[in-house]
This record gives sequence, C-alpha cells and structure tokens, in this order.
Amino acid sequence: MKNSFSPTSPASTEDESRHVLRNGTIIVVRPIRAADVELERNFIERLSPESRRARFLAAVKTPSRELLKQLTQPQLTGGIAYVALVGQGVATQEIGVARYSSSADPRACECAVVVSDEWQGLGIATLLMHKLIDTARANGFQRMYSIDATGNQEMRELGAHLGFKCSPDHEDPTLVIHTLTLQPAPAGASAA
Repeated sequence: MKNSFSPTSPASTEDESRHVLRNGTIIVVRPIRAADVELERNFIERLSPESRRARFLAAVKTPSRELLKQLTQPQLTGGIAYVALVGQGVATQEIGVARYSSSADPRACECAVVVSDEWQGLGIATLLMHKLIDTARANGFQRMYSIDATGNQEMRELGAHLGFKCSPDHEDPTLVIHTLTLQPAPAGASAA
C-alpha cells in the first residue's frame, strides 16, 4: 500500500492545472515546491490574524525558516501540498494552499487548508481539497482528518460540503475533529 506522496516525484508542469474561478479569474493549482519559500512567507503574512489562527491554531505573524521549510517541502514528512496561484512571473501570488501529512496511523493523514481572506468564497478551498482528497486516496490513505477550533464555522461548512464528519476532540474541548473516510476510487476513475 502506498501511503504518502513520493519524495522522489518531482513536480512538473504536468502536475499543474488551470481553473476558472466564479469571478472569472484564472488560477493555477500545482504541488508546492521547495523554491516557493518566499511565496509561502508572503502568503502567510498577508493572512488576517483570524485566518492565521484558524490555520495554525496559534498566533503566527512571521513564519520561521524551519516552519517555511516544513511547509514548502511536505514530502520530507510523507505529505503533499497544493497551492493556488494567480499572476505570472514575478507577479505570481499564492492565494491558497491545502496539504496533508502522514500520521502515526499509516492509513490516515491529517489535512489543512487556508485561502487568502480576499479570495475566500470563490471555490478555491473546495478545489484544493478535492485535489488533496483524490491524491490521498490514490496514495492509499483510508482516512483524512483535520483538527480545528470549535468556532471555525468556515471549516465546519467546508467539511460538511466535502463529506467530513465533525466530532468533539475529547482531549481538548476547544477543538473539533473533521474526519472523512476515503473510499477507493471507482474502477476506471482517474486519480490525482
């Protein structure tokens, strides 16, 4: 059983896909790359304090070098991340990211998603999560989960829309756990 994105699989232009948002903007979705450190730093710093707290479950203003390495090289810990980008060349801007990392249970992976405040409500989180779910399923995971603040209504709504079940975290009443059972892809269906 495969249970992670292979660290020897380099991202290529074949891994990129273009999408048209509800407002007509064209975005590119692709795996994050080690070279995306500045894109990721700028993205995190542009998030509102509420969005950073929802994503990291803590107040993070400026990400450390070590955190940026972890975020831009998820394959080092058995994970993958997809970024949503707008613009071209030096004007390229990260506007969303979804990631999973392997967990102690080899059948499960933990996921997270965040979209820039000004780009929320356009379907980016749903698009990124569908890509992430398909990849996790193709890599042999049977369950995906996310740990979020109890008051994170946006994640509750997104999770419900994607089929995640929400339950309280019995170890911390300020948190909930969203869980999705990853059914095998139907025969003949294309994976990520």
